[in-house]
Amino acid sequence: MENLTLENLEKLSEEKLRDADVLYGAGCYGGAFYICGYAVELSLKEKICITLGWDEYPSDGKYKFLKIHDFEVLLRFSGVEKHIKKSLMMEWSIVMKWNPENRYSYKDRTAEDAKLMIESTKAILRNL
Repeated sequence: MENLTLENLEKLSEEKLRDADVLYGAGCYGGAFYICGYAVELSLKEKICITLGWDEYPSDGKYKFLKIHDFEVLLRFSGVEKHIKKSLMMEWSIVMKWNPENRYSYKDRTAEDAKLMIESTKAILRNL
């Protein structure tokens, strides 16, 4: 597995967001919605590294508890929780509809669902 350095986290997040735009353009709304979650997760992990002065995101040893997908926990450690929840509560509430278990969901996502998720993801990422 590739180390989750600051640079890798940033590149991966940008790649996931581009993937979401491509999926949306192809009419794959569920995929676009789903992949946005990983863009948010990766950016939150990058912000945690910046806030704590880490060169890479730990995922083993005593920091194994940080190998998570929980946006609330990641936002808390990011150092920008108050700002996000104060300034971007609507966008945050949309992003919070994501979880990794969505990959097992047969729920049809509409174009509007995907568009809102992509726009909310972009707003959150600009503020991390």
